[in-house]
Amino acid sequence: MSGVVIIGGGISGLSAAYYLARGGVPSTILESRPRLGGVIQTERVEGCTIEAGPDSFLSAKPAAMDLIRELGLADQVIGSNDRLRVTYVRKGGRLVPLPDGLMMMVPTKILPLLTTSLLSWRTKFRMGMELLRAPRPKPGDESVAQFIGEHYGAEAVDYLAEPLLSGIYGGNPSQLSVTSVLPRFVELANQYGSLTRGVLAARAKAGRGAPWARHAVPLFRTLKGGLGQLVDAIVSSISAQVEVRTCRAQTIQRTEAGFHIKLDDGGWLEADQVVVACEAHSGSALLGGVDGRLAELLGTVPYSSSMTVALGFDAADFAGPGGTAPHGFGFLVPKKERGRLVACTWVGAKFPHRVPEGKIVARCFLGGMEDAGVLGESDEAVAALVTRELQDIAGFTARPRFTRISRWPRSMAQYTVGHPQRLAEIQARTPPAGGLHLAGNAYEGIGIPDCIRMGKQAAARILGR
Repeated sequence: MSGVVIIGGGISGLSAAYYLARGGVPSTILESRPRLGGVIQTERVEGCTIEAGPDSFLSAKPAAMDLIRELGLADQVIGSNDRLRVTYVRKGGRLVPLPDGLMMMVPTKILPLLTTSLLSWRTKFRMGMELLRAPRPKPGDESVAQFIGEHYGAEAVDYLAEPLLSGIYGGNPSQLSVTSVLPRFVELANQYGSLTRGVLAARAKAGRGAPWARHAVPLFRTLKGGLGQLVDAIVSSISAQVEVRTCRAQTIQRTEAGFHIKLDDGGWLEADQVVVACEAHSGSALLGGVDGRLAELLGTVPYSSSMTVALGFDAADFAGPGGTAPHGFGFLVPKKERGRLVACTWVGAKFPHRVPEGKIVARCFLGGMEDAGVLGESDEAVAALVTRELQDIAGFTARPRFTRISRWPRSMAQYTVGHPQRLAEIQARTPPAGGLHLAGNAYEGIGIPDCIRMGKQAAARILGR
C-alpha cells in the first residue's frame, strides 16, 4: 500500500506533498513530464531571468507567501515596480494607457476617465450614469460580457474586459462565468446596484486595511531567481518523504481498501488516498472507473492553450532612429485590434532585478481560446511574427538577440458560464471521507496562490482523516 498517491507534479501536487510531509505523511508523486513544477519553469539567458510560464503571483492572496516563508525564501521575494505600473491597450493603431484608478474594468476616478482616449464619450457618460443604478440581483450565472456590458456598455467589454481577461485566462468574456471569475464584483453589484459605487464603498469601508490602500505592498510578487526557486525549494524539502515516479497514470479503480492505479510503464500502485492534481481533462480520463459522472463533469471544463515568447534586446538598439524605448509594464491587444499577439510585458520595467542594465526583454503571449493553432507553428515562424507585430505595435526597429518559446497546450482552465453549479456537483461527489481529492486550476482559482491553497486543503483533509 502506497498510502497517498498524488497525480501531477505541478504546484498543486507539490503543495499537497509538502503539507503532507510536514504532517508526517509520506506520498508518491506521479508526473508524466521529465521535471516537476508544471507550467512553472525558469531559465537564465544572457543574465536575464526568463519565465516560461507565470512570472509572479498576486500579493493579495496569502497562500504563496505563506509557503515561501515556511521554505525560508522570504529574503528572496521581490515586488513589482509599481511606480512604473502603467499598462497600455492598443486602439486604432496606437497604445493608449489604461486610465488611472481603474479597478480591473471598474472606474474609480473621474478625471482620468474623462480624459482617456481609450473610451468614447458615450461610454464615459454611461459609466457616469452607472453610479445611479439601483440593485437588481439576478438568480443564476451569466457571462462576464453580459455583466460588464449591462453596467458599462459594449465598448467597455471590448477594450477593458476582453483584453484584461484574455491576458489572464486566455478566454472569451462572452463565455466566462462572472460568478466564478469576478465574484466580488457580483456581490457588490447585488448590494449596491452600481458596481462603481460598490467598489468605492468597499474601499472606504476597508480603509487602510484594504489591499489597494496598502501602498507599501506591491501588486505582484515573485522570487529574485525566478519562480523555479519555489519549485526547487519544495522538491528539496520533501525529498526524504516523497517518492517521485516519472510515469503516467492510465486508470484509477476503487477497491475495498482504497484505490488501484494502473501505470503506463506496466506497473500499478495501491493507495488509500489519491490526490488528482493534474488538468481536469486528464483527471476525467482516469476517473471513469471510479465515478462516471465525476469523470464526465471534469471533462466539461474547457482549457485554453497558450504560448510565451521571450525576446531579448540590447537597450542600445532602442537609442537610434526609430528606437523608442518601451514604457510601462506592457500592453494588451483587444480582439478587435489583434493580429496574433495577445499581450506583452516589458520584464525589466515590471521586475528590475530580472534584466541587467543594457538589456530589454519583452515577454509576449499568444494563443488562447481563439488561436490555439499558433502552438503548432514552427519556432522560426513564431519568432518572425512576434518580432514583426511587436515592432509594429511598440514602434521600434531593434532586432532580438535571443528568443525563447514555450508552448502550453490545454493548460489554462476556463470558468465558463455554469461553472459554480458544475463545481458544486464535483465537490458533492468528492467528500473528504471518500479518499479522492482534487486540486488544480480547474476549480477555485487559476493563480499560483489558489493552486497552493487547494493543494494544502487536500493535504489537510487527508491529515484530518
